[in-house]
Amino acid sequence: MSDTIMSILMLTGVLLTGGAVLVFRRGDRRRALLMLVAALVMFANVAIWLVPVQ
Repeated sequence: MSDTIMSILMLTGVLLTGGAVLVFRRGDRRRALLMLVAALVMFANVAIWLVPVQ
């Protein structure tokens, strides 16, 4: 189940990043920045969960 959640988080982060690029091109910089921040938070969460614990 954990692998499924990590996959969904990664896909959502990629989609948010792509959406942020499209929104930025249309001129809405604030919304694009917020989308990038949300994507970075998702990527950071995945990175934290995948760090091996001794």
